[in-house]
Amino acid sequence: MTQDAVITVRNLSKLYRIGQRVARYHTIRDTITHGISRAATALLHPGRTLEKTEDNTIWALRDVGFDVQQAEVVGVIGRNGAGKSTLLKVLSEITYPTEGRVEIHGRVGSLLEVGTGFHPELTGRENIFLNGAILGMKRVEIRRKFDEIVAFAEVDKFIDTPVKRYSSGMYVRLAFAVAAHLEPEILLVDEVLAVGDAQFQKKCLGKMDDVARKQGRTVLFVSHNMAAVQSLCNRCILLHGGRVECQGPTDDVIARYQAMLPKQKADHVDLREHTGRRRNSSPLMQRVTLTDGKGQPVSVIPMGEGLNVEVSFIAKDRPLRPFLGVVIKNFIGASVFGIDNRMVPGFVLDAVTHGTVTCHFERLPLMPGSYTMDLYLGDEHISMDAIYDAVSFDVIPADVFGSGKLPHAGVGSVFWPATWSVRANAKP
Repeated sequence: MTQDAVITVRNLSKLYRIGQRVARYHTIRDTITHGISRAATALLHPGRTLEKTEDNTIWALRDVGFDVQQAEVVGVIGRNGAGKSTLLKVLSEITYPTEGRVEIHGRVGSLLEVGTGFHPELTGRENIFLNGAILGMKRVEIRRKFDEIVAFAEVDKFIDTPVKRYSSGMYVRLAFAVAAHLEPEILLVDEVLAVGDAQFQKKCLGKMDDVARKQGRTVLFVSHNMAAVQSLCNRCILLHGGRVECQGPTDDVIARYQAMLPKQKADHVDLREHTGRRRNSSPLMQRVTLTDGKGQPVSVIPMGEGLNVEVSFIAKDRPLRPFLGVVIKNFIGASVFGIDNRMVPGFVLDAVTHGTVTCHFERLPLMPGSYTMDLYLGDEHISMDAIYDAVSFDVIPADVFGSGKLPHAGVGSVFWPATWSVRANAKP
């Protein structure tokens, strides 16, 4: 353990058995069901049994090790199934490791899933006091923070309603407010930005930043939103297949994660049966691929870098002089940028029955954030095929103006170079 480390993880491994059932007692129904399952397995797969084998186990975590220092904000990133949520559950003592050890010095507050730690039959008010008691807080401390928690969660009208009647948005607002306001020394947050409206997500980011930078507390933040990770975290841990792929400065780790994505084809989307296709449109578009200025597939782009949107299509009825329309929307669904080849001179392309049309952005003019892209394909002036939210991508901060400063992640919008001047006014 290094000096001032509040979290120490060494050789941490967690083994799960697939399909394992844990029960304190067995009913007659359980016994009959188990007997039938064994008989069916013996009949269909001679020689195979239901006993434990290495084939029905999975290592969710394997030999994980790292330290987190006091007041650090550490991001944990990786693909689905990489072990991120399992790691936070072990740190929260919701589950216990199969191997290795964890040392935590400080009171832990966690927001792992919607409603984790809440009792559905209790009211919002009762759950606030219950969670505070679990954290080891005195009743007077909880009362002091109570009004602030309710105001942040915006559930004052429903604070005496059982939380089982809350919507998912209300549930997670209250859960985050409790976790962030009851003064834990260590805050564990798992995908809090995946639920809730844009205003709430902005409040969450602001509160986590305040907890870490102004109050000097430690935050471990799991998210797929690279812009939020880039804005909040000064260090990152990349998990892959339950192991630590790398850890270090946020920019370096995100770059490593981005380099892994082309191998997993996260930047290619098959459009042939896309659920976002507009009704009554002809299915022309086959596939969309995002590539950077060097032609490498990407799904995370530094602001100001080049981006190519490549759309393959097939026109079965007749040749097309294709136009491609691209509309980019931020994560709340507002359009922030749009263009198609009819807006520029020489937009008329050669007539073809199948091929690929590419929109080249020499310098993508987007601020940091998460974005989706609507695509429109047609014949000169007629839009024949439209797909909403065809592909998604992240834009991460970069020093596009050469000032040495990085912009903060936000809702997402267009940036544009400008110049400033100042002059002294005459005295009034």
